[in-house]
Amino acid sequence: MAVDFRFIIIGRGMMGAAAARHLSSMADGIALIGPREPEERKAHHGVFASHYDEARITRTFDGNLAWGTFAARALDRYREIEAKSGISFYSEVGCLFAGPEKDEQDYIERALTVSRTLGSDIETIAPSELGQRFPYLAVAADFTGYFERKRAGYINPRALVRAQAKLAEQGGVSLIEATATSVRDAGSHVEVTAGDKIYSAERVLVAAGGFSNLHALLPRPVDIRVMARTVAFYEIGEREMAIFGDMPSTIVLGDREEDHIYILPPVRYPDGKTYLKLGGDTEALSFDRLEDAGAWFRSDGSAAERDHLSRVALQLMPELAGCPVTSAPCVANFTPTGYPYAGFTQSPRIAVLTGGNFVAAKSSDELGRLGAVLLAEGQLGEADFGGALTPVLTAA
Repeated sequence: MAVDFRFIIIGRGMMGAAAARHLSSMADGIALIGPREPEERKAHHGVFASHYDEARITRTFDGNLAWGTFAARALDRYREIEAKSGISFYSEVGCLFAGPEKDEQDYIERALTVSRTLGSDIETIAPSELGQRFPYLAVAADFTGYFERKRAGYINPRALVRAQAKLAEQGGVSLIEATATSVRDAGSHVEVTAGDKIYSAERVLVAAGGFSNLHALLPRPVDIRVMARTVAFYEIGEREMAIFGDMPSTIVLGDREEDHIYILPPVRYPDGKTYLKLGGDTEALSFDRLEDAGAWFRSDGSAAERDHLSRVALQLMPELAGCPVTSAPCVANFTPTGYPYAGFTQSPRIAVLTGGNFVAAKSSDELGRLGAVLLAEGQLGEADFGGALTPVLTAA
């Protein structure tokens, strides 16, 4: 039978929009289905996305070769995407890792090895010099720094998604502003219900992030944990800008991986104010129902986690004392493999791209490219770490 589209991508977030852009250079007959960001978050009762923000850390320094490679490939395309779309989203301010050598050495050694493989330039900063180079940061005297000056900093995820969608549309992709609620393999084709319409396609890529399992989008759910995350915002004034204005993106390593803290430099937000943002990875709240995930996104996050982050922030950056503090919700979806999923489900016509594992924003353009290759060619090769990206499905 004739289909409406050759390929449909579900999810207008960072991975889905990137997949649509890349696929537009490989094929015709493509649709990208997904709603825009809601104007009133707390009054919205549909799906959400975690890119509703102004800053995400980007860097190639990583203890895992696959994740480092995904980041480097994406980062090397940022300027081209900016130039072609006319939308700026990348600030190359560098990224600093700091931590006690005795606790971080295994990760750091792996990250330095990966960096050499990727051709990244990482400067090691001795504990005696760290405070002089980065005076905004108050850490213990035994902390060593690892500074990636080039190919690192932060991206504006909202702007990146706008750029990807703009280029996808220029490449012939049909943008459909609707929420997909059902995907069905009809045998010879796939049917996607979005709003009050049904669209047909030869193949479908579900790139709905933490909401991939929360509608009937997949023949069988994938094995992911959708976890609550809270971010804290410090409102920055002129005095604080003089101290923090030139800081790089920063990751402070703790005794355990979940104790790591990430810090974004001061960034101006749509309300006209400038905020320094930080977050962690300690919360245990998870969601497996659409209603619960929606309620979380309509909240201000966890007050307990906000208070925890505030205590950490004042220990690391005492000059923030007295700044107003607010918080916001986010979610992260984790896979048991530690890698994103980019592969077909038990249906050869329905593929899935999800599983950011709390580190995928910087790599989203490359992950989107992998999703596009998957739809166009039907598989991923080992140069793209295809074997590691095979989706794990839940029990029937």
